[in-house]
Amino acid sequence: MSSSSTSGNGAVRTLRDWRRQFRRRLVDSDGPAALVLVTMTVVLTAAGVLWPMSWPQMVLILPMLLGSLWLGPRKLPWFVVFALLGVCVMVATQPIVNTRTIVRIVVTFAVGLIILLTSFRRSRLGVSGPRGESMLVDLRDRISRQGEIPKLPQQWYVQAVTRSAGGTSFAGDFVVASKSPDGMSFDVVVVDVSGKGVEAGTRALLLSGAFGGLLTALPAEDFLPAANTYLLRQEWVEGFATAIHLHLDLSSGDFELRKAGHPPAVWLHAGSGKWSVLDSDGPVLGLIPDTTFELITGTLGTGDGLLLYTDGLVETPTRDIASGIDKLAGEGARLFQVGFDGGARGVIDRLESTNDDRALLLVHRR
Repeated sequence: MSSSSTSGNGAVRTLRDWRRQFRRRLVDSDGPAALVLVTMTVVLTAAGVLWPMSWPQMVLILPMLLGSLWLGPRKLPWFVVFALLGVCVMVATQPIVNTRTIVRIVVTFAVGLIILLTSFRRSRLGVSGPRGESMLVDLRDRISRQGEIPKLPQQWYVQAVTRSAGGTSFAGDFVVASKSPDGMSFDVVVVDVSGKGVEAGTRALLLSGAFGGLLTALPAEDFLPAANTYLLRQEWVEGFATAIHLHLDLSSGDFELRKAGHPPAVWLHAGSGKWSVLDSDGPVLGLIPDTTFELITGTLGTGDGLLLYTDGLVETPTRDIASGIDKLAGEGARLFQVGFDGGARGVIDRLESTNDDRALLLVHRR
């Protein structure tokens, strides 16, 4: 996301908020849905009683399936029992009970049992399927907003791209960005949580909010130590994460880099068209208390760029991380010829895809 494209971000954000509010209103109450489903069950049962040879008992599977989608865990068990009672009424009025009829009854009751078991599992969360999905979508949108690049001066172009393993909406790699209140500095963190895909997505959701608060509230030199302390206090079995933190002075181009067990940043030099790797020491977050993180400083000149990324972008089972960094830097150097706008998305698309979460942040001084 670039500073030059922020004019369209407002419309996109408004549309996203409208869709979220619509989903909430749609699933806030299951009372109307329950009334419709009860009415449907009564009508289907009555039809089965009046025309037993034309309406098999299995037609009541339809309202039970719809109920599993739209009713909460409190109403759903009672509705399934009500629907199965309708099946019993239809069987009682059936003139002929043969093997086919028995099979239909068994299948219908088996489906009802499965729906009941699903309802008991949902009771831990206390919401219906669509409402739970809406909550997850809201959480996903919130983690995405943490990585939105704020509006920057015209001479700066910044784009962040994340891709999850398997194409899911939740990933263990995320970006958190913040601009100082006076607009003079910009901070961004690229984080890689242990695990990948959905299994790391829950931890990423929690850490993105915590890291976003720390990033805006603390000086640059205190962010990684505070993030390390936060992770240690969680006492997760797989609670470690790697991160790289960039603090950029928007007026002078001076930057500070600190990393915690993360792949090094790549500095693209406009004057020579070459690149250099900015490596530094720093342990993984969440493993060692009271640790320090080495500082690297520099100044981005006109035309220069920085690449911050996660290991899923440069490391594969058949290629070590050093070769992957060289390949990434080579792709980044091509941007001097084709332009940096949209460059992060182009680079991540051209690199070899792996079954791992990936994130790439591009910073360019025009």
